[in-house]
Amino acid sequence: MTLTVPTTYKALTESTAIALAKVVHPFDGDARLTCREIGDGNLNYVFQIEDPQTGKRLIIKQALPYAKVIGESWPLTLKRATIEANVLRKHGEFVPSLVPAVYATDEELAITVMEDLSHLEIAREGLVNGKNFPRLSQDIGEYLAETLFHTSDYGLHPFEKKGLAAEFSNPELCKITEDLVFTDPFFDVETNDYEPQLQPAVEAIWNDRKLQLEVAKLKKSFLTESEALLHGDLHTGSIFASQTETKVIDPEFGFYGPIGFDVGLFLANLMFQSITREDGDRQVIVDHIEKTWEVFASRFTELWKTESVESFKETEGYLEYVLEKVLTDAAGFAGCELIRRTIGLAHVKDLDSIEDTEKRIHFKKQALRAGQALILKRQQTASIGDVLQILEEAHT
Repeated sequence: MTLTVPTTYKALTESTAIALAKVVHPFDGDARLTCREIGDGNLNYVFQIEDPQTGKRLIIKQALPYAKVIGESWPLTLKRATIEANVLRKHGEFVPSLVPAVYATDEELAITVMEDLSHLEIAREGLVNGKNFPRLSQDIGEYLAETLFHTSDYGLHPFEKKGLAAEFSNPELCKITEDLVFTDPFFDVETNDYEPQLQPAVEAIWNDRKLQLEVAKLKKSFLTESEALLHGDLHTGSIFASQTETKVIDPEFGFYGPIGFDVGLFLANLMFQSITREDGDRQVIVDHIEKTWEVFASRFTELWKTESVESFKETEGYLEYVLEKVLTDAAGFAGCELIRRTIGLAHVKDLDSIEDTEKRIHFKKQALRAGQALILKRQQTASIGDVLQILEEAHT
């Protein structure tokens, strides 16, 4: 459903969000709806609307024309709201149980009205608190395989795939990724943010010419390889989960890019947990990393064999080549994510919430070592076991 709201962009308030909700959701006409703004990200307002009598809820998400983390001096396109809704819809064609339902959108107001997921928990919050979500790796492995295969040249006629690539052009948000993930952390720029104790390790990264060359190659891949419709920001803060359910949210960075990018970002955010958990509790995270890849590779292989439109799909060794490239790319992208979330502009709670300064610095140095090693050794990763071995070697 597309809303027809005759107005130009204006930030919603709790009262206008309630009025909007009554237009698109079957609340009782006399329901006394409540509303609260629950967004904790950098780019959007998130309003939760509820009828206390029936318990019915929905979410209205509105894109801001600037980044909250910086302010109005960093303007952002409102088109990202439409892209987010359309990515959810497109991905929902293949994994409807793993994304929230979209009820309505309005491009002028930059809003998406969608399913409320408050019965679930943000995966990062739960993981930081030591919880385990037993379905997380199974579900995300499936999500990655289904969405990435079905939106690629392996699963689509080339005309359809190229049409989708044009539809999901997202230059403004891609530029944020290009800067914050692939560029700024590797140079001395003002947006970087880290403790003074990390200065020697940071300068070592800035002065490592071999590392910079490999990051440049990864950035080139991100810029030029339009392989599939990516989520574009698939971290544990973009996933709701419980013991029995998983939902992927916030694909406003969605665009056509290299398959390994989504895979690598998710694995990297599990790696933060592998780094920070006590030794006796690490194995559950290591198992999640391993299972995510195994489920992805297995399901991708099944889809290749049963649904691929690729003329060379029967060519011996080609599928293996494709999967090896995805893993190699994923390792490198994971390395960039580990580094940028440690010393770049946008950090992760997994590290920054550690109050003990000595322990926090120790884990951050470990994350930097792991990131560098994954980037430099990614061509040596023939299996997920090789990736885990690189991670283990940095765990000192």
